[in-house]
Amino acid sequence: MPMTASAAPRELRVSPDRRTLTVVLPDGASDRLTAEMLRVLSPSAEVQGHSPEQRKTIGGKANVAIADIRPIGNYAVRIVFDDGHDSGLFTWSYLADLGERREALWQAYLDELKAKGLSRER
Repeated sequence: MPMTASAAPRELRVSPDRRTLTVVLPDGASDRLTAEMLRVLSPSAEVQGHSPEQRKTIGGKANVAIADIRPIGNYAVRIVFDDGHDSGLFTWSYLADLGERREALWQAYLDELKAKGLSRER
């Protein structure tokens, strides 16, 4: 069941190593999203730009961790990463989309890195 703007997850749980966010959906199912994926696909203007042509491919984030998660009203969270990035608002629907399309989005990211000569490592 996809989340909508009004369907908050039951729980957001950061792993002890701070490298994975588990999103427990309203129906009890869950998605595990890596900190690296969340960071490089951040919905922020810094990453996404203001149009598809402005979107940036971010490399060097294989070891990024989640420093904090801050609620934004009843519709989103701000994820603070240990590299200082904190400008993306992850809405419930965006988190659901990342979970649903995790494998395809991750493969597209890896393909972009390769095409641009970038690495996941610093």
